[in-house]
Amino acid sequence: MTIAPDAEQMRADAEQQMDSIIELAGALVRIPSRGGLDDYSPVVQELTHWLDDRGLDPQVLPGSVAVVCDVVGDRPGPHFVLDACLDTADIGDAEAWSRDPYSGDVVDGWLHGRGSSDSKTGVAIFAHLVAALANRRDFAGRLTLLCDLDEHSGGFAGIRFYLSRLDRQPDGVMIGYPGNERIIVGGRGFYRSRIAVHGHAQHSASAKQKACNALSRAAELIRWLDTAISADVDPDLGLPPKLTVTSIRGGTPGSYSVVPDLCELEVDVRLTPSFTARDASELLRQGLKVLDTSSPSPRRSRYEQATESWPPFRLADEHPLPVAIREGARAAGLRPQFAVAGPSNIGCLLAARGIPATAGFGVRYRGLHGADEAIEVASIPQVYAAYWGAVRRLLG
Repeated sequence: MTIAPDAEQMRADAEQQMDSIIELAGALVRIPSRGGLDDYSPVVQELTHWLDDRGLDPQVLPGSVAVVCDVVGDRPGPHFVLDACLDTADIGDAEAWSRDPYSGDVVDGWLHGRGSSDSKTGVAIFAHLVAALANRRDFAGRLTLLCDLDEHSGGFAGIRFYLSRLDRQPDGVMIGYPGNERIIVGGRGFYRSRIAVHGHAQHSASAKQKACNALSRAAELIRWLDTAISADVDPDLGLPPKLTVTSIRGGTPGSYSVVPDLCELEVDVRLTPSFTARDASELLRQGLKVLDTSSPSPRRSRYEQATESWPPFRLADEHPLPVAIREGARAAGLRPQFAVAGPSNIGCLLAARGIPATAGFGVRYRGLHGADEAIEVASIPQVYAAYWGAVRRLLG
């Protein structure tokens, strides 16, 4: 394997930073910061104090939705962002954990606790990279550390607010989700909708043989939707579109004598370049038309887009952003492959704004969003070195 001229130095720097990265990651893990549940101030203070102590100038966005820290080089150049979330998923059933969910302990080579993989170790690695770069300044352009605190609630207020205040969009964003076997260069988008299926309320013991039951009509629609979407794999993403009915609500518990006149569904459609939000909307429209034709009711069924729709995205293999991470990873002794994620991710939000993004490359992990979440500390130096090499490549 050919080693870049500074590869050995990058590895040495990474090993030197290891204890400090583990210390910061553990400190962050020990502070609960569950999305939408905890007060974010303590974890924000922990990170900003660390950055302050190293002569940096972190900014806390209004509402504590993100911590932002810029490092500017000694000449003009591009602007790249290192993004990792500082909030976490909930712990779920605390009894299912074999140790304290907020221990931050290192045991048998693994750092334990909620958020260790998603993504407080990523925050710690990126914070050290920004601090290291600030000590040199021998680069072109600007590097930003962005730690979002509204990721797990699904609002992404941090990155939205940050982007809204920029005069010019970043040239690229590297998101530090865990896993070092793949560099995520794409993801399916989504289209989500709420559907109202109507029926005719009457006594369940009515002499009429067939009632116009909203629940029965909804079941017909679900059966139609289950087979209506194409299973063809998109040639660009390598994944097919997917439709899932995720909730159904109708009737009144205990009202055995009433035929329900309303049933509400929620539907999640995962998009590809060949199956777009427009296609998803048309599919749902067609399904409701088929239902209202084959099984008429007093009121026509209807649907509405439930949330903002995100497009799919796929960076080209030769795009400078993933290439920089791949070359940095190779110099660090890793061989990650480019891959597309099945779930949507922040990269889809950024793609909707025309901003290139990699949506995952980080430390080895286990228990993501589950009990006994942990990261393998031995994977930290290689990930640090990979991003250090990527940053140096991108910023000259």
